[in-house]
Amino acid sequence: MKIITLCGSIKFQKEMMIVAEKLALKGNCILTPTYPVIENLEITEKQTSMLKEAHFKRIELSDAIFVVNVNGYIGNSTKLEIEYAKKLGKEIIYYKNN
Repeated sequence: MKIITLCGSIKFQKEMMIVAEKLALKGNCILTPTYPVIENLEITEKQTSMLKEAHFKRIELSDAIFVVNVNGYIGNSTKLEIEYAKKLGKEIIYYKNN
């Protein structure tokens, strides 16, 4: 069983959850970002920082990251996650949606 952290833009939340389900059904342990689901919830800068730190911890715990790059889009935060995973010697898998 491989531990895989999903990385990608939150605007692709639906695609990321589909990928998570498919990877889990193949026998992988999937770690996902924390998705915003509570309406009108104000998140402080400190909380944002903690969420980011937790996501980088997920990458540390993983065997690989799976980059959900719909239509080839990779934002700045995801680029940082990819670089961090590379630095740690993690496998990097890219989503192909075409």
